[in-house]
Amino acid sequence: MYTPTIGIEVHAELKTKTKMFCGCANEPHTAEANANVCPVCMAEPGALPVVNRDAVEKVLMVGAALGAEIATFTEFDRKHYFYPDLPKGYQISQYKYPLVSGGTLTGVAITRVHLEEDAARSQHEGHEGTLVDYNRASVPLMELVTEPVIHDIATASAFVRELQLLLKTIGVSDANLEKGEMRLELNLSLSKDEKFGTKVEVKNLNSFRAFEAAAAYEIKRQSEALDRGERIIQETRGWDENRQKTFSQRSKEVAEQYRYLPDPDIPKFDLSLIPEFELSRIQAKLPEIPAKKREKYGNLGIPNKLAEQIVADIELSKYLDVCLKEGGADTLAKTLANYIMTDVPPLCTEVGHMPPLETVPAFVELMTLIAEGTITSRVAKDILKEVLFENKSPKALVAERGLAQTNDVDALTGIIAKIIVENPAVAEEYRAGKEAVLQFLVGQGMKKSRGSANPGVLAEAFRNALLK
Repeated sequence: MYTPTIGIEVHAELKTKTKMFCGCANEPHTAEANANVCPVCMAEPGALPVVNRDAVEKVLMVGAALGAEIATFTEFDRKHYFYPDLPKGYQISQYKYPLVSGGTLTGVAITRVHLEEDAARSQHEGHEGTLVDYNRASVPLMELVTEPVIHDIATASAFVRELQLLLKTIGVSDANLEKGEMRLELNLSLSKDEKFGTKVEVKNLNSFRAFEAAAAYEIKRQSEALDRGERIIQETRGWDENRQKTFSQRSKEVAEQYRYLPDPDIPKFDLSLIPEFELSRIQAKLPEIPAKKREKYGNLGIPNKLAEQIVADIELSKYLDVCLKEGGADTLAKTLANYIMTDVPPLCTEVGHMPPLETVPAFVELMTLIAEGTITSRVAKDILKEVLFENKSPKALVAERGLAQTNDVDALTGIIAKIIVENPAVAEEYRAGKEAVLQFLVGQGMKKSRGSANPGVLAEAFRNALLK
């Protein structure tokens, strides 16, 4: 039986207005091919790079969110290798002095987070030969590397999913895997003891499913090879989505092959001398991270599964947080969360946007009416759209339409009698002992009372009427 050891590398394009070292627009996925290029990102002679301050700050935000050590000194290096989509013949990256060191996420220790530039994009299909789009050349790229401390696929998968959510939540990257805004790389080895086996890297996995499948395939492939007495080769492999298997690309490079050297065109940085990069200022800009949100929601009585679902939807989570800042709303947290997760999204889809924040007080008022027993949940759902998107007062709507919940059995007598007359077969089934049909009759009663009847009172009234 072999023990897998997994390390993960994640690249994420950062959300900045301009590229990493020039003033070109950072729009690699929307602009016309080669529309956002200049002498700097095309590596023309004499063109000098200038570091994007916003990109540096965003990587420092990631470091703060991970509880990592923020560098006081940093520099940029040249990483030499040749690809047609790398115009300089080298990539500006960071080697010895990354911006961020250490930190953890989902219990997984992180080695480093550094900043570099992306390569251009080669296009091999749909035309003769290969075309290169340089819009992506020099886009700010964050690289995060974990320690080799993961020993199962579930832990690895949970880590990359949480990292994507973290990057989106703090606003540093859209981290869309399908667009290549976030790319996963898997380093995996097998061993029977505490020593590491030979590491194999699987690059450019563009979905969580591919990441998990590639890990499972490599564990199986390497296990079978070791059982046959074969030696695992240190190499870089790709993932074939159609065949659901990895394939060899090249032998694995080591750092010496890249001939790293400090970039002479970019000055070294003493970050401690730059006020906006002080850790306290970075932390002040940092939104609440997913782990803290879950903890907060749990403390307010929101069930773990519901809290997890809301945290995973950044817009819904933001809306809930605004609601919870309303006076007394924390006592309604579970009700608010239930409605925001189940009833609000369909209305947002129908209308085409999230509810405006100015309607939050009216929404909280609606939830208060439910908690007080003034209205039923059925009534709340019926007027929810008007409250959320038209900012109508729930109290006013209830008063105008006579929707207040009633416990008055006498007031319901006429409705109950009419429903029994209209549904004689159902009434007979109940009298014959089929208790379940009572819910149908109660539902009819809720419709005829426009949701104002107390369901419990209505059910008891039907029992009494049917058994007379």
